[in-house]
Amino acid sequence: MEPQSLLTLTPHGLYAPAADIHIDPLRPVARALVTHGHADHARAGHGAVLATAETLAIMAARYGPSFATRTQSLPLGEVLRVGELDVSLHPAGHVLGSAQVRLAPSGSGPRAVVSGDYKRQQDPTCAAFELVPCDMFVTEATFGLPVFRHPPTETEIRKLLTSLASFPERTHLVGAYALGKAQRVVAHLREAGYDKPIYLHGALTRLCALYEDFGVDLGPLEAVGRRGKELAGEIVLCPPGQLADRWSRRFGDVVTALASGWMRIRARVRQRGVNVPLTISDHADWDDLRATIRETGATDIWVTHGAEDALVHWCTQNGLQARPLHLLGYGDTGEVEDPIDTANDASSAA
Repeated sequence: MEPQSLLTLTPHGLYAPAADIHIDPLRPVARALVTHGHADHARAGHGAVLATAETLAIMAARYGPSFATRTQSLPLGEVLRVGELDVSLHPAGHVLGSAQVRLAPSGSGPRAVVSGDYKRQQDPTCAAFELVPCDMFVTEATFGLPVFRHPPTETEIRKLLTSLASFPERTHLVGAYALGKAQRVVAHLREAGYDKPIYLHGALTRLCALYEDFGVDLGPLEAVGRRGKELAGEIVLCPPGQLADRWSRRFGDVVTALASGWMRIRARVRQRGVNVPLTISDHADWDDLRATIRETGATDIWVTHGAEDALVHWCTQNGLQARPLHLLGYGDTGEVEDPIDTANDASSAA
């Protein structure tokens, strides 16, 4: 069996024919294996869904308990026979419950790994990325350009706390996506010694509670509710779209921050009108993408969404077989980091 025989492309996305299962399908299918709970990867309406228990809980919280006809949880590292393949899930380090998918025939034979979205930076809110050796590696490339090199997260958190100390009379509004980013920002603030209550926009409360149900300690959290200017000197987390919304005006003269890998791009900072850009990403940067490809030992690389062509070019220059998949529908749900515009963003990054 050749590695390429383990996976193929269909109009619904990646498909493992020997297991008769789609991975993060873009449309409803009979059998889906879901890598994590972001809406561009985890969609409702499938017949059966296989995922980690955390991802299934996230999908139920977002779509309701009947988001699929049947569900089955698979613990990280446990091998499950699906059709003719052994399937196992391994930590992706992206968000709570996120997993890479390993596919292999029983005994000897080629191994394929589908990364889903992943990062290798430290994150106290989810299991750390696990390197899985393979022959074929399907990788994301959200930040697959040399300009994207994410700084240490503690440096970015320190920027926020320094601003809070400098402007204690102003509410600090921090834009953070509801799943993964918000909880990570809170956890890193706690690591930095910030032990005051952190206030949450209503859209963030349910998933923060779910994280805590799975044992992630986020410290004291309070819903903003009807409060406004009385939160001067406090940290308030909200979805990024609320930073410039009428909702934010209740707090008076605020300091705005946004946690995203795109804050590396000055044009994005200006476009958003952000006072304190926080380059905090839940995706691998250029260095980690290349290191991961090398360390898997894979010689056949498929690149899904993001700066596909740039990463494919690097692979081919380094003697690896590589192809861009040009899958549409990932990264465009409004809850994850913005879809990449390689021409505009690379030229404005200097």
